[in-house]
Amino acid sequence: MSFTDIISTIGVSLILLAFFLNTFSFLSATHKWYFILNILGGTFACYGSYLLQSIPFIILEATWTIVAVLGLIKTIKS
Repeated sequence: MSFTDIISTIGVSLILLAFFLNTFSFLSATHKWYFILNILGGTFACYGSYLLQSIPFIILEATWTIVAVLGLIKTIKS
């Protein structure tokens, strides 16, 4: 397994973990840890996509990360 594979796998795993925890009501979609998992996952996945030079996935994961950051800020403010 290459470095790129490891980074990408960590990122996708964190995003899927957040999804799983939310789906089975272990973690609310408005909880700060939901956003943190998505921020970390999106960041790792975006970096992995960058290493692969996959522009569509760089855009997807960067957007995912930005939206999660905005959600975290909104949650912290309220």
